[in-house]
Amino acid sequence: MTPVERAARRTFHSLRTRNFRLYFAGQVVSGTGTWLQLVAQSWLVLQLTHSAVAVGITLAIQFTPMLLAGAWAGVLVDRLDKRRVLIFTAAAAGGLALALGAISALGIAAVWMVYLLALGLGAVTALDNPARRAFVPEMVPKADVANAVGLNSTVFTASRVIGPAIAGLVIATLGVEWCFFLNAVSFGAVIWALAAMRPSELRPSLVVPRAPHQLRDGLRYAWGNGPVRLALVVTAIVSLLAFNYQVVMPSLARVVFGGDAATFGTMMSMLGIGSLAGALWMAHFGRASTRILIGATIALGLAMTAATVAPTLAVELAVLPLVGVSSMVLLSMATAICNEETAPELRGRVMALMGIAFLGSTPIGGPFVGWISQTIGPRAGLAIGAVAALTTGIVASLVRRRAAPDAVDVEPEDSSPEDREPATEPVAA
Repeated sequence: MTPVERAARRTFHSLRTRNFRLYFAGQVVSGTGTWLQLVAQSWLVLQLTHSAVAVGITLAIQFTPMLLAGAWAGVLVDRLDKRRVLIFTAAAAGGLALALGAISALGIAAVWMVYLLALGLGAVTALDNPARRAFVPEMVPKADVANAVGLNSTVFTASRVIGPAIAGLVIATLGVEWCFFLNAVSFGAVIWALAAMRPSELRPSLVVPRAPHQLRDGLRYAWGNGPVRLALVVTAIVSLLAFNYQVVMPSLARVVFGGDAATFGTMMSMLGIGSLAGALWMAHFGRASTRILIGATIALGLAMTAATVAPTLAVELAVLPLVGVSSMVLLSMATAICNEETAPELRGRVMALMGIAFLGSTPIGGPFVGWISQTIGPRAGLAIGAVAALTTGIVASLVRRRAAPDAVDVEPEDSSPEDREPATEPVAA
């Protein structure tokens, strides 16, 4: 076997598991549709309002349910069959995408309608996000969890490469409504993949019975676990100010570089190319590391600084992949740390906190970055993210050095025979 073949085998190791292959395939299709909708929604709001603040408000509304109810959703996920939850959320999200496409096609779309549908999608996401993150370790052996997390990240990032570019073409040729229709159809792939899985081959965590103080127990557990606490805090701060790309990029494309929807789509695709490279590297690396998490945070700050001062569109497009690489390594590493370091019966709650840290900060950061981009300029919106990432990375590095017990890298244990065998008790189909 050649070195390239060995590297490929290591990178895609988790795909040897049938249930994960099905899940992966369904998410690739749906992820592309999701990016079609994200780009189209931002562009539709910009057309309706000509306001970057309105774009930020849309994202804030969409992710407010995660901020307000995400932790409770994690408690619910720990009590339910995660596969069934994901089937329900896919069907609900598909219906909302269909409604958004319908009002766009009929020419009756108003910004308040987009806000309302974004709020509905946010409620679905609040439940879907922790369920998806917590479901990954149930499909693969323990030794493959970090690899599966990395590959799961490639689903979203690979779709980010092609989704925005397709969205730009679809908007320019067919109309914005077709992005929403295509996204609605894509959720069928998710439902098919989940329904086709073999429940007897899953490795389900114990279903947690209803009991008092479960939310408090989850919060106490996450804060008391050093690597998990570091991952959550870093993700929350950076997400608050650095990950609002959908807010900054439309204005950057139009105002700074004089572009159109295709320019916006190309910029998002370049971010996606870098993110895909970062996710594949994470899958190949195969273990969680607080040291690399901190390094990726500092690298993100440096890359966003370069993006802030890029003098031309060509330079900007060359820099954006570096932003994508560092941001995806950061997120994948943080997710892997939380998955590997969390007890199975608490995984839904901890992954809900990760979802809040990543998505729930958008209701605050989105409008703020949008306001900065509109009043001072899109470059200022990027600059705030650069400063936030650099400061967070440096402080986290100092904290890691001082707190030696919490600073060690998280090494996955070798899987036992039980980890590699299917669960003896099948999950109800």
